[in-house]
Amino acid sequence: MSQMERDENREERIDMEVVVDAYDEEERAIGWYYYLAENMSFPFKAKWTTRKRPEGRDVEVVEMSVGDDCSHDMFVEVRYQEGTLDDIFSARLSEINPIDVDQETAQVIADWHYWVAMGYEF
Repeated sequence: MSQMERDENREERIDMEVVVDAYDEEERAIGWYYYLAENMSFPFKAKWTTRKRPEGRDVEVVEMSVGDDCSHDMFVEVRYQEGTLDDIFSARLSEINPIDVDQETAQVIADWHYWVAMGYEF
């Protein structure tokens, strides 16, 4: 069970905007994909934090990963630059912490983080 407190407003938004007509895992994944893709303003700066790098890396989130990559988790494409390295990587959206983004982008990412923290699955 999650340690996160249930947020009724967020639950309603997810139920009514993300998974409203979803009857199975695939439809819930598609609902999340389009909710995120249509409501995030790309590109944006973020901190990419993983278990291997808890201090995080400064990245630029440039777009959603292709839909087929998001059938079990939500991924975004991030540009990582360090020295002469400039490359694009796929990152779990749950590992992305946006920096100075518009309210809508912040909200939909927080919705996804909430979904994951609550232990919900497609």
